[in-house]
Amino acid sequence: MDDTIATIIAAAAPLIYATMGETIAEKAGVINLSLDGSIMLSAMAGFALTYITGSVIVGFLAATAVSAVIAALIAFASIELKLNQIAVGFVLTLLATKLSSFLGTAYVGVKGTHVPHLAIPGLSDMPFVGTVLFNHNLSVYGSYVVLIGTYLFLYRTRRGLELQGIGERPEAAFARGIAVNRLRYIYTVIGGALVGLAGAAYSLDVKFGWRENLTLNFGWIALAIVIFGGWHPVRVAFGCYLFGTLQVVALKLQPVEALQGVSQILPIMPFVLMIFTLLIVYLDWFRRFGDRHPAWRRLLASDPPAGIGRVFERE
Repeated sequence: MDDTIATIIAAAAPLIYATMGETIAEKAGVINLSLDGSIMLSAMAGFALTYITGSVIVGFLAATAVSAVIAALIAFASIELKLNQIAVGFVLTLLATKLSSFLGTAYVGVKGTHVPHLAIPGLSDMPFVGTVLFNHNLSVYGSYVVLIGTYLFLYRTRRGLELQGIGERPEAAFARGIAVNRLRYIYTVIGGALVGLAGAAYSLDVKFGWRENLTLNFGWIALAIVIFGGWHPVRVAFGCYLFGTLQVVALKLQPVEALQGVSQILPIMPFVLMIFTLLIVYLDWFRRFGDRHPAWRRLLASDPPAGIGRVFERE
């Protein structure tokens, strides 16, 4: 049981990176629909640079840089060129996917360097908790830091409140002297960099190695989880670990011939849950429940940032 839960946490780590990155970007008002291609290209770049240099650190840095550049292109296209963010994201995800296949051909099937395992002394010896939380590799520990850091930044710092302001009411934020477009650039690129960490975590750990379409559809799953989580880091993380559970259960059911159909259905459940959640939270009874219990309303709210996808122009 302990090992199964530990496997779920490890499987969810890349999604934590990707969803936290997308949450930050969308909270700032920018939709990064290049997620699927960004994860794919950064996974290839991370594995390739690790193979060339022998350094996992270089691989992660390369993956981060690649995805940050893609995010910067989306920010430039939407902020400076006033192009549709969704259209630009689709184009870039297709381009990045094709580039990963073309540039990664030489690295298919080669042996690379795995992210080092690091059991935390003292903590890893604790019953249950030690095995589940503190007996992983560095990419999993990094996902803890990113998750906690994202939550604290968004809800416990002035900068985090400014970020939410430029995504909810950019005009009001500008009136208070906040540089809306400059901050949108910054947070979109930061979000993109976190997406790059997801790609490297896949090719250097969870799905070790490189092959064409290694992370296909994981970007779309991350987008679905962000919506399912209502753009709140805690709920989004719950969605990531839920999907990790579905992945692990599906793998365990594959050898059972009578349950192979179930194992194929489980990976698409995040999309079903996203639709179900959106239906539930917009029902009248839920709104009435939220009026009576504001704390639950804040936790379960699934309204996107009011300014998401909208171009802000200084008048």
